[in-house]
Amino acid sequence: MLRVAVVGSGPSGVYTAQSLVEQTLVPDVRVDVLDRLPCPYGLVRYGVAPDHEKIKSLQNNLRAVLEHERIGFVGNVPVGADGVAPGRLLELYHAVVYCVGAARDRRLGVPGEDLAGSFSATDFVAWYSAHPDASAFGFALEGRSAVVVGVGNVAVDVTRVLVRTAAELRGTDVPQSALGALAASGVREVHMVGRRGPSQARFTTKELRELGAPPSARVGVEAADLALDPAYADPSGLPAVNRRNVEVIREWELAGAAAVGGAYAVPRSIRLRFFLRPVEILGEGGRVAAVRFERTEPDGAGGVRGTGTYEEIDAALVLRAVGYRGAPPEGLPFDPARGTVPHAAGRVLRDGAPSRGEYVAGWIKRGPSGVIGSNRPCAKETAGSLLQDAPLLARRTVPDDPVAELRAWGLRPVRWPGWLAIEEAEAALGRILGRGPVKIPDWPGLLSAAGEG
Repeated sequence: MLRVAVVGSGPSGVYTAQSLVEQTLVPDVRVDVLDRLPCPYGLVRYGVAPDHEKIKSLQNNLRAVLEHERIGFVGNVPVGADGVAPGRLLELYHAVVYCVGAARDRRLGVPGEDLAGSFSATDFVAWYSAHPDASAFGFALEGRSAVVVGVGNVAVDVTRVLVRTAAELRGTDVPQSALGALAASGVREVHMVGRRGPSQARFTTKELRELGAPPSARVGVEAADLALDPAYADPSGLPAVNRRNVEVIREWELAGAAAVGGAYAVPRSIRLRFFLRPVEILGEGGRVAAVRFERTEPDGAGGVRGTGTYEEIDAALVLRAVGYRGAPPEGLPFDPARGTVPHAAGRVLRDGAPSRGEYVAGWIKRGPSGVIGSNRPCAKETAGSLLQDAPLLARRTVPDDPVAELRAWGLRPVRWPGWLAIEEAEAALGRILGRGPVKIPDWPGLLSAAGEG
């Protein structure tokens, strides 16, 4: 028997476990999928916007894998900082695969970034997704205007949630506290701003179209921004996704949405802005009051350059959505330039040589790139490397019951029945509130529901 621990229960972790148990080269592989949280599914549970029901339904596919007879879910087990060190984990398993994602957001690096009212989009997503680490966040939504810096899919998600009404979100699993704050929100105008042009934006076309989905809001673009992008006028040479993005933006422009300051028949508006680079977040009384941007222009080499002209946009809330970076996993080597763990086909490299029994998959392996489906081939490659190494790995003796050892070390693992109890508690909470299942947003509530409180 080959015992493997997979650290992280998001798509990359679950796909790795699936690749290990569904192959036939190495018989009787047993996998424990460990997670710091008492709940599985990673960013599918805690990173997908609540109104993305189709993507959230991927949980059903991940559930089917985690219910495999040779896969066990082991939640509430931190690995690394404040938890089990990688070296000790290798005492319990023949191999460990780290699928810990890219946990840090990128900063803007501008003055005023730490003012009250300035957050990463990651924090905002965690708040409306009921991540238990976000229970202490309080998002003041009294101001009329918000700025979202970035033009990728995360920026689209947070912008769309900001303009949704409580009625539109009530049918989702957004936690009751966040629903109440969004219902009382004074935000009426959201500026989503990118430093490059519409032909270079990183959102997918499907996500971009959804920006115009909320019936409570209208999308506006500015002709002056669009005119700076040569490929906007003639998108024929663009890759298919970028060309389709331009077509969507053109629809908004032709619909008259570019009339900045015009009277809309809907109560909220989204202003999609381009060729603006944030240079300072301005404050008043210790809180965000506006963002100062420098106008940029194409530099002829695929990038942009500053023009020396500036514009200020009023805002009481600023969310930065400019990408993620991997955080150094405690006890593992780390390449700070790439934000990944050094590896060869998924084998962790220590001082340039493969470290026996240690592997990586997902964003911590390749960086924050691709979509959910990109994790499948990534996981399959890592699983293949591990299986090639199996004859050597299996020579070590490991405990018959690693989870019992974790308990002996003072941890309180939440197994699959505990997670099912959390699901039932969330369904019961929803029934009390007259809603569908409503997420429990805090550690005590989750652990109590799992029977570990």
